[in-house]
Amino acid sequence: MNKIRKILILSDTKYNPVKMYVDQMPKLAKGFIRLGHDARIFGYCNALSSASTFKSRTISEWFYKSKVDKTLADYAKSYRPDIVYVSFPRSFNAETVEILRQAVPAAVFVGGDGDPWPKLQKDKRIEIARGLDILTATNDGEFLQDYRDVGVKHCIFMPNICDPDTDHRYEVSEEWKTDILWTGKIEHSADTSDTFRRQLIEKIEKQKNSSIYGCLGHPKIGGLDYFYAISGAKIGVNVNVRNDVKFYHSDRLTHYMACGTFVMAKRMKDCDGLYKDGQHLKFFDAIEEFFELADWFLKHEEERKKIADSGMKWMHQQFNGSKIASYILEIVETGTYTAPWMNSK
Repeated sequence: MNKIRKILILSDTKYNPVKMYVDQMPKLAKGFIRLGHDARIFGYCNALSSASTFKSRTISEWFYKSKVDKTLADYAKSYRPDIVYVSFPRSFNAETVEILRQAVPAAVFVGGDGDPWPKLQKDKRIEIARGLDILTATNDGEFLQDYRDVGVKHCIFMPNICDPDTDHRYEVSEEWKTDILWTGKIEHSADTSDTFRRQLIEKIEKQKNSSIYGCLGHPKIGGLDYFYAISGAKIGVNVNVRNDVKFYHSDRLTHYMACGTFVMAKRMKDCDGLYKDGQHLKFFDAIEEFFELADWFLKHEEERKKIADSGMKWMHQQFNGSKIASYILEIVETGTYTAPWMNSK
């Protein structure tokens, strides 16, 4: 019988209805549990908010962070996890990692970074990662290299997670039905030099039957409404903030494919192992090409639905929480893991 492991997940989980279904930590915890292990989520930010009498996070950190660190250390000592998984919650820092290491010295510390530009993150995640045993990230390019360059022990790519129980195609009413969908920011504050995404979204907004959420004055969308919007769209558009970083992909792409819309995505670097062009989604390189392809696929429903169904099936099979949890356990055991994209050039 395989050893049953205990996994303590340190998260930024908060009670935000907009982000209820996009928080990946419950999906990962469910994956571990379905594999027969035990997983507990410790909401670090919630613990700090509960301990503090101040609304300001900065002031709360100053007066109450040591109290929260002690609470976490005591919790960890009682739980005795085999693995501590750090998802870089706000206010968490390298000092907290050291306190935890003293509390549970036998645990393996694993980090998961889903954001670009780690050097620019205000939570100083580069410094946190130095104290970990393994660092996973949703890219295998320059952002992960930033960690390698400063001596982070073991760095490896890991994709975003979906949960087929919730991330799937829904039957929706007419109000959600649209030809083209975009959700999210129009650009990333860290780099506004590439205007491709902005130009594309501004042109999509002018289309007769399009839906935009989260930018250009349009409201954000979340909860089940987010999945309804995806399910009702004939085409979901994805453009990462960077498309030239190996394997880097927005969780938007994961949500869209898992929820069964036909995804058109700006071509990403070296991503053939993750998804197949024309089989799981359709890539484009230029704005004009996007609209030409979109027009064709809107007129050819059978071909569009075939790719959408294939993409949803692939996402549910290869990117579900149990798969990702098994990969993390495999890395802990062997230093690497076996997946379709791991030998991709």
